[in-house]
Amino acid sequence: MLKVLQLIPTLDRSGAEKQMVMLSKGLPRDRFQVEAAVLTRGGPLEAELAAAGVPVRSIAKRFKVDPFALRRLTRLMKAGEFDVVQTWIFAANAYGRIAARRAGVPVVVTAEMAVDLWKGRVEKAVDRRLATACDKLVGNSNAVVDYYRGLGVPEDRLEMIYSGIADEPPPAVDPAAVRVEIGFPPDAKLALFAGRLAPQKRVVDLLKVLDLLQHVQPDLRTAIVGDGPMRRELEKKVVQYELTERVRFLGHRDDVPRLMAAADVVVLPSEYEGLPNVVLEAMMLGKPVVATSAPGTTEVVVDGVTGLLAPIGNLPLLARALRDLVRDPRRARALGAAGRERALAEFRADAMVAHFAELYERLAAAKGLAVRHEVRISQAPSPLAGEGGP
Repeated sequence: MLKVLQLIPTLDRSGAEKQMVMLSKGLPRDRFQVEAAVLTRGGPLEAELAAAGVPVRSIAKRFKVDPFALRRLTRLMKAGEFDVVQTWIFAANAYGRIAARRAGVPVVVTAEMAVDLWKGRVEKAVDRRLATACDKLVGNSNAVVDYYRGLGVPEDRLEMIYSGIADEPPPAVDPAAVRVEIGFPPDAKLALFAGRLAPQKRVVDLLKVLDLLQHVQPDLRTAIVGDGPMRRELEKKVVQYELTERVRFLGHRDDVPRLMAAADVVVLPSEYEGLPNVVLEAMMLGKPVVATSAPGTTEVVVDGVTGLLAPIGNLPLLARALRDLVRDPRRARALGAAGRERALAEFRADAMVAHFAELYERLAAAKGLAVRHEVRISQAPSPLAGEGGP
């Protein structure tokens, strides 16, 4: 049995966090003992880990550069005697690799979840410096692996494991009631965007598209789920484009699957992705996707088969794709059904978990870890000693 620590900055409801929780819950308990740690703070997904019996510890990092947090994290890794540490997202990837090296953790895996075009000179330098401080850097798509290969990560450190999505029963939903609940007519066509309101997602482009469509598709309404640094700017754009009756900002929601089940189409106009969770969720629910040809997204959405793609920044083509699907429900249903088939075939959660489990055990075996851990267990005192046990 291998002892595994999963390290991530927070437990908010975002793509990487969902994947980490899914992996932590899914790793077979007869082969892995799993714990989790948050670098900065917890979040709503912590309850799922607790329910699955996965302990969560907080490092309470307070500053961008926080040597005290690094010290606490190193102590946690030393005391925990972890065989494997997996880190997620830039801050945890940086602190986690340094701490794991100092603590002498045998196997270190770093997960990268996006083609991180936001990274500047400093962040890229950190990634290059720490590239060999992990045994494997795992990208969740070929696009992500290619990006980090381009940054100079050695080929023998790179691995690709697609993100996964659980096949759960779709929520029971009354689409007309959902529309009314969020302030739209019950018979409106409904598009859904779900994600962080940040430049990467190009939600301004979506609003411009809705401005183009409001006269040719007046029954179209759009729900925007999520929050982020651009929310105030986007709300001003809605007023500027006279879309206040056609767009609703819903903020963070715990019922995204319910909203998605009620929608006619899911929209993702991003600049770049990794392997977008929201697209996987839409496909599993049988919803058609209109998206840009962003790195990562093109590995999930097959244009004209499971959804429609438009070049990044090409607003007329994005508008046409959205208009065509809301006007043709039969085609939308066919694309959604094909998307669900593809999600079940290529992006199952259990497949993702199995790939990581195999990776951990392969790396551990290469370092003789399985034998070391068996010896440690055999030499440990029996929990029944002194209570009539052997």
